[in-house]
Amino acid sequence: MASLFVFFHLLLLLSKTPVLSSSPTFVSQPSVLKPGSSLSVENKDDFLISPNGLFTAGFYAVGENAYCFSVWFTKPLRDKSHTIVWMANRDVPVNGKRSKLSLLKTGNLVLRDASQPLPIWTTNIINSKEPAQLIMNNTGNLYLQNQDNQTIWQSFGSPTDTLLTLQNLTKDTPLVSSRSLTNYSSGVYRLYFDSDNVIRLAYNTPTVAGTYWPDPMLTAWASGRSTWVSRRIANMDLFGRFVSSDSLFFNTSDAENQFVIRRLTVDVDGNFRAYSLDETRGIWKVTWQAISDACKVHGICGDNSTCSVVPGSGRKCSCIPNHTMINQTDWSLGCKPKFNTTLCGNNEDTFLRFPHFDFYGYDAAYVANATLDECKKVCLGICHCKGFYLKYQPGGFYSCYAKFRLLNGYKNSNGSMYLKVPKSFLLSPTSKDFVYGDSLNCSKKLPTVPIERAYEKNPKNESLKSLMIFTYVFGALETICIIYFLYKTRGPSTARKGYLQAATGFQRFSYAELKRATNNFSKEIGRGGGGIVYKGEFSDNRVAAVKLLKEYSNKEGEAELLAEISTLGRLNHMNLIDIWGYCAERKHKLLVYEYLENGSLAQNLHSSKLDWGKRFNIALGTAKGLAYLHEECLEWVLHCDVKPHNILLDSDFNPKVADFGLSKLLKRDGSRNSEFTRARGTRGYMAPEWLFVNHPITSKVDVYSYGVVMLEMITGRSPAGDQNAESKGRLDSWVKEKMMEAGGTNEWIKEVVDVTVDGNYDTSKMDILIKVALLCSQEDKDARPTMRQVMDMLLQVEEDSDNYENCI
Repeated sequence: MASLFVFFHLLLLLSKTPVLSSSPTFVSQPSVLKPGSSLSVENKDDFLISPNGLFTAGFYAVGENAYCFSVWFTKPLRDKSHTIVWMANRDVPVNGKRSKLSLLKTGNLVLRDASQPLPIWTTNIINSKEPAQLIMNNTGNLYLQNQDNQTIWQSFGSPTDTLLTLQNLTKDTPLVSSRSLTNYSSGVYRLYFDSDNVIRLAYNTPTVAGTYWPDPMLTAWASGRSTWVSRRIANMDLFGRFVSSDSLFFNTSDAENQFVIRRLTVDVDGNFRAYSLDETRGIWKVTWQAISDACKVHGICGDNSTCSVVPGSGRKCSCIPNHTMINQTDWSLGCKPKFNTTLCGNNEDTFLRFPHFDFYGYDAAYVANATLDECKKVCLGICHCKGFYLKYQPGGFYSCYAKFRLLNGYKNSNGSMYLKVPKSFLLSPTSKDFVYGDSLNCSKKLPTVPIERAYEKNPKNESLKSLMIFTYVFGALETICIIYFLYKTRGPSTARKGYLQAATGFQRFSYAELKRATNNFSKEIGRGGGGIVYKGEFSDNRVAAVKLLKEYSNKEGEAELLAEISTLGRLNHMNLIDIWGYCAERKHKLLVYEYLENGSLAQNLHSSKLDWGKRFNIALGTAKGLAYLHEECLEWVLHCDVKPHNILLDSDFNPKVADFGLSKLLKRDGSRNSEFTRARGTRGYMAPEWLFVNHPITSKVDVYSYGVVMLEMITGRSPAGDQNAESKGRLDSWVKEKMMEAGGTNEWIKEVVDVTVDGNYDTSKMDILIKVALLCSQEDKDARPTMRQVMDMLLQVEEDSDNYENCI
């Protein structure tokens, strides 16, 4: 009966026709495009209208001589504008002449721009062998239906910034905001299902990215979300109730009224809102929003600026002291300093206190209990430190957060920001002005740049054009021959520009220089599948680790070198190895790293150097490094070869993840998952999904490897099992068997923990550590936690342990 009731109300909604124009145009417009037909941008009557007249599909003007094929609400609002709910080519508008959308007889939709030879957009239906028709239905869905009444493509499956009622949000259909209210191209804010199955809002630009909803300071569970789900899906029903598989649930303020037209949109200001249409007044009303504090949206005010909410006028962006706006018309570009930054380590810097403000994220260092002077020393010792935040903690002490970027500034009463400035600047009269407000200059109208393309051909110029094409082709062939000749005859010291471009910012060493530094590669300190590592000492007394890559006739070594350099060039974290430079001369390919005194974790696992305290710190530090790779880089970075040999230890036994020769960069939407052409990693540490061709490769492969490394570090046993009968098979299976045999007691912990390790351990703490490792090493990738969740769990263990010691 409940299903019949919902179905009845659905029919009522779809049959309800809003008050439209009295013009008969809407009645006569078709809702179906037949195979072989097309819609032209030049024909203003070429539209598809839904049967109830609520939605229109056609070419929509987005600028001067710029059009996008779109779906919008037919009835204009009070200000005569239309509300667009979907666009096919939002980032590549087409011209206002000779552009058309064609429905081919093969079932594909193709959008062509004027006389351009390649289509601007297409549905890319590969397996369709029969014609289909394009239908605009009453729910706002534009879809292709074949002769068997099967939907082979639909606009609901590729949304832009808006979800309509009954439209699903899935792991493959993120929402991306528009750039501005007048620029419909892809913006910087994104709503999506993350790899931990939670719906999140993220700020994503070419230089910086990060999630901000739900609150990144809280775990998913603390935010009321669930990560243990079998599928990722969410939608809003006819009654204004939004339900998601991650336990996110809300009602719009006008819920239970099934006759209201609603939409969900990721707005240009980074907020996710539900709107209801007030047809009488011709406006959209906000009936729910994800973020009540506008300043919690990341990146809204740009670098070196802060956000505050002013009663009566809303959000306000301001430059931090002694900074000025970069662009008076766009706050997202942030502010720039009025002073010249000083060089690192010249003792010419000091700090200017900026009270009651903090900048979320981008911590270069963290000190749990520090004085003001100690925090200053920490920041002065880091070249790229822009300042530090000194936060008062409830326990009566201060925590220090050194920042390498000042973004996401907001008011915070628990501490103060100290900005790093030159001493000479504080002595100047202008530094006394503690004014940091700036305002947008909206008086100047930005120019509109039309898209220019030639539409007509001149027959008289065809012969001249043919001659020019022949000249260009001949010149190109000649250039290729010259380049090939130079490549074959180049000397040993010829620089290869491909490497120079890939390694911008790193020092280029000559092979002779590295040969001298390593004493003719005499002191080997490690080796692996990719090459051998030697200890080297330069003339300036710097000690380095020099990795000599293996020689490959098919240029695999060259690809590995480029992979490692390009990956490390994007990274900046205290738990990741630092690269100093590289060498690429003919067959010689080398990488130069910082030298870490204590070698790899593999070299120390069975020594007396690592007590249980150090092992826990190694587990936590490695988790922090991998979490940074997976979630805080501009692109996802999968390491693909996490093992003890690739975790190096400095003089204090702090871990640094190294060896990125097998790493892989992934777009945050997961669109590069199919680029894995072969299994990567080391036997025993590789996740099971590497063995299956059709299984997508995600960051969970690193999580699995990390779990195996943790179990090896706790038990002292290799992941493939020792040769004695008791421990043959997988390491995690052996640990689980011991747990089962214990019958619910903690006696199993004594049996699995490595007895050769010095020092005592806390049984409850060890119990959590082992269970976290077992969670990570599960066969089902969806059941594994993310590295961020692992890091949070270990930090909680550390915090609970510290609190217990303080109580004693």
